[in-house]
Amino acid sequence: MNHPLEKFVYCPQCGSPRFVIHNGLSRHCEECGLTYYANPRAATAALIINSHDELLVVRRKKEPAKGTFDLPGGFADMEESAEEGVAREVREETGLRVTACQYLFSLPNIYLYSGLEIHTLDLFFRCTVADGTHVEAMDDVAESLWLPIDKINPEEFGLRSIRQGVIRWLEERAKTKT
Repeated sequence: MNHPLEKFVYCPQCGSPRFVIHNGLSRHCEECGLTYYANPRAATAALIINSHDELLVVRRKKEPAKGTFDLPGGFADMEESAEEGVAREVREETGLRVTACQYLFSLPNIYLYSGLEIHTLDLFFRCTVADGTHVEAMDDVAESLWLPIDKINPEEFGLRSIRQGVIRWLEERAKTKT
């Protein structure tokens, strides 16, 4: 794998070209002394189940993984908690209002965006919505649908961490049902 900051050759503070790889996670400016770390971006994913034991899934409208299944969610904004971020993303993508969310687990991911590999830490939440009967496909979502849990095929989820998260969630769910 390439260094996460390989495409960044000038110091973001002083503009010096003496912005050299410092270690596996950072670059250091030999001019002004800045050490810049490549930390993962926080992203969220919502697991929303209705009363018919169906999971809300969305179909991606854009690359990466255009046309494949995904979970509602996305990047957390600055000055926003992960819980606020997942609620905002669910509203933006589906029109649904999150009334409660519970953190489940996280998975690392690499998200290809504009030719850059963006390292993310995907935070999975079980979310409850006020009313799931009026789901829309909005923002970067081509389609929203309720999928019976027993019909879920994780291979239909195009993003690696989302696919892994769905597999993990299904396995944990099966353990609690037995």
